Amino acid sequence: MQKRQLGHQGLMVSSVGLGCMGMSDFYGSHDKQDSFATLHQAINSGVTFWDTSDIYGPKTNELLLGDFFKQNSTARDSVTLATKFGILRDDKGGFLGFNGRPEYVKQACDASLQRLGIDCIDLYYQHRMDPSVPIEETVGAMADLVKEGKVRYLGLSEAGSQTLKRACAVHPIAALQSEYSLWSRDIEDDILPACRELGVGLVAYSPLGRGFLTGAITQRSDLGAGDWRLTNPRFSEQNFDHNLRLVAEIKTISDSLDCSPAQLALAWIAKQSPEYVSIPGTRNPARIVENAGAMSLNISEEKWLDIAKCIAQHQVHGLRYPKESMAALGR
Repeated sequence: MQKRQLGHQGLMVSSVGLGCMGMSDFYGSHDKQDSFATLHQAINSGVTFWDTSDIYGPKTNELLLGDFFKQNSTARDSVTLATKFGILRDDKGGFLGFNGRPEYVKQACDASLQRLGIDCIDLYYQHRMDPSVPIEETVGAMADLVKEGKVRYLGLSEAGSQTLKRACAVHPIAALQSEYSLWSRDIEDDILPACRELGVGLVAYSPLGRGFLTGAITQRSDLGAGDWRLTNPRFSEQNFDHNLRLVAEIKTISDSLDCSPAQLALAWIAKQSPEYVSIPGTRNPARIVENAGAMSLNISEEKWLDIAKCIAQHQVHGLRYPKESMAALGR
């Protein structure tokens, strides 16, 4: 597995990482034994950049990873671990808003460290911006965590370009985490140029379109009861069949390259910049191996042009999130 650098402060991570959210939340049923098998395979495959958050579960995803590290004493040394704070949920999973107040930043970090059973978080993100708190105050508190040795590097998730610039004026930001994929490219016009200007790496979440771009989801009934994607506009009855057309085109190209659509989608992100990494989520060890294999593809420039034409010809239908959630993006 190749390594890539996020930011200019020395943070090195695997080119393909692992989003751990689905092991505890949002995507239907989950099993601890399957999750542990997936985590073991990730280490064996060099997929060692793991991403979690205190809202996944809520809190249970960090507890899951903490239990894994406790049972596998050498695993922590192999993993670059990222977690996030700033979105509030109650014990039943209901959303309560955002909190970026300095005192809360420190409370949230201490709680995450305890749940994860570790002494230091490798990459600590503000999950969403709190509109009631200046970003300078929040990042200032995050910078204090670095000074205290509780955090190594700082990141923001779904921040707008101006917020990112203001944050970097307080403390270097190693990474911006945003949704980015073959069907989510809205950050290319403004946010990615800001990242290049500021020396901030990109961590692309949902790089497989929440599973849609893999080709494994062919009808809404493939999603189990309680799967959050059933409420996502791109998976709606109105938009589902239209968006399948893009997936079909991607599969045609991937078949010609003797790779999977998922591998093609991950390779496309890696192709865009050496400072971009992706964190596809999975609960399946076989998918870890498949995703890691994306970094070994040998794709000609001619074929990349075919892919670009394919994307340009297919407009994705539906917002990335339900309308009420879109307001929290790009602040």
